[in-house]
Amino acid sequence: MNYREVYEKWCTDSYFDTATKEELNAIAGNEKEIEDRFYRQLEFGTGGLRGVIGAGTNRMNVYTVRQATQGLANYVIAQNGCDKGVAIAYDSRIMSPEFAKEAALCLNANGIKTYLFESLRPTPELSFAVRELKCIAGIVITASHNPREYNGYKVYWEDGAQITPPHDKNILAEVAKVTDFAMVKTMSEEDAVKAGLHNMIPLDFDDKYLAKLKEQSIHPEIIKEVAKDIKIVYTPLHGTGNVPVRRVLAELGFEHVYVVKEQEAPDGKFPTVAYPNPEDEKAWELALKLAKEVDADIVLATDPDADRLGVYAKDTKTGEYVSFTGNMSGMLIAEYIFRERKLTGTLPEKPALVETIVTTDMAKAIAKEYGAELIEVLTGFKYIGEQIKWFEENDTYNYVFGLEESYGCLAGTYARDKDACVAVMMLCEVAAYYKKKGMTLWDAMLEMYEKYGYYKEGLATVTLKGMDGAAQIQKLMTEQRENPPKEFNGFKVLAVRDYKADTRKDMVTGEVTSTGLPTSNVLYYELENNAWCCVRPSGTEPKIKYYFGVKGQSLEDADEKLDRLKHSFA
Repeated sequence: MNYREVYEKWCTDSYFDTATKEELNAIAGNEKEIEDRFYRQLEFGTGGLRGVIGAGTNRMNVYTVRQATQGLANYVIAQNGCDKGVAIAYDSRIMSPEFAKEAALCLNANGIKTYLFESLRPTPELSFAVRELKCIAGIVITASHNPREYNGYKVYWEDGAQITPPHDKNILAEVAKVTDFAMVKTMSEEDAVKAGLHNMIPLDFDDKYLAKLKEQSIHPEIIKEVAKDIKIVYTPLHGTGNVPVRRVLAELGFEHVYVVKEQEAPDGKFPTVAYPNPEDEKAWELALKLAKEVDADIVLATDPDADRLGVYAKDTKTGEYVSFTGNMSGMLIAEYIFRERKLTGTLPEKPALVETIVTTDMAKAIAKEYGAELIEVLTGFKYIGEQIKWFEENDTYNYVFGLEESYGCLAGTYARDKDACVAVMMLCEVAAYYKKKGMTLWDAMLEMYEKYGYYKEGLATVTLKGMDGAAQIQKLMTEQRENPPKEFNGFKVLAVRDYKADTRKDMVTGEVTSTGLPTSNVLYYELENNAWCCVRPSGTEPKIKYYFGVKGQSLEDADEKLDRLKHSFA
């Protein structure tokens, strides 16, 4: 059927509820909107679903959630995982509780046990729950940091990480087989509970999660020494971070934690921010206002599902608050963990620092400084989680820290996804450590630049929505492959990595070798003078992303080089 015929079916078929039909009848004269809602099935990618909430095959709604869950259920059954069950969590977004329950009841109707949190929880707690409850899989209903009109559905496997090969492709194939809603099973909650299939995760589970966070602390005694002096402003941006973040900071002894009241309560409408993303400077207006009022040392924000952390810290020389990228805050935490664990004799043998290919090259310098193995993986924290599994299975390295440039990191192995709750905890401890030395986090960052070099990174994006946009994105990637650039605004290309073809070509010698990483639609350019850039389509949004990084002799030099490189994509 073409999109028009599918639209008509949704408007008339008794399978769809009255509210859905009313919503669709209201757009009867808007052909462009009808096309966008029905020109395709909302894509179940290698991480799950993400899309705008609404009626239609290309939207997040109870029907597309059930359809995806039926495919997951078929795979769980094939893996003999019914009794192990599936853990399910959700965030503060619109329809998140409803989507979580629909997913659970679909799984229950297929004879699969589910373990559902009774209210919203951070994504990393779901990652922890999958392993703690010994489930075969997990689901989180969240659209992470996307705008308010979005929601999503992320799938985890029994190792606690988001699905990776072969499970991602296999689940995707099973979802693709569910071509008709008649193939989708569901049942009532009452019947599922009676059958022992529908279970709630007990409230004391939070205690176990918080205990794991606190285990990552290295110097709790320093926190107690400066607890009365250090001031922290925090905003959960209407998401899931409020309770766990405040609790862990309180239990560690921090006395002056100021929460942005206007953004404290969970609210999927995100009334104070258009874009609930710590990477967006507009999201910081209220937090920075409060910081100035209380003279805070650091200002922190977590995204709606509390897996990303944004940071501002005071520059005592100017009195202004300085924005930290995910690379900067990640490097501060990494340096602290490796240095202090080495000094205290708690750094394990064969330590590893894991980062994605678009993360700062300063990580390589830190790994070298502390004798750690630096391992690069594809973009996506699931590949960092996968490394933890492989380290344990093969007894190769001991994971110490992992990070990605998009404001995500993980200290410890209790979870297999990025965790803003532990990142807040660790960064506050880092701030306490430097507070005792009479330094701010910005002072500490400058000290790291002096020690390792002035590494700076940037990101440019081009948004191309709809059916035409998807085609344009593929065209751009094809053109880059067919006509590889020889330089980017004066930065000579030394080598090109094509992760789709699994090749690295030395542009000087012509030698071609393997990238050593899984196949992915990504192009990476190694440039002269320790610079680089990378091009990839977003896996969750209709965007093509351009990442780039430089190493300068000073902040000014790094800024100039970064600006020059960024203009290559303008």
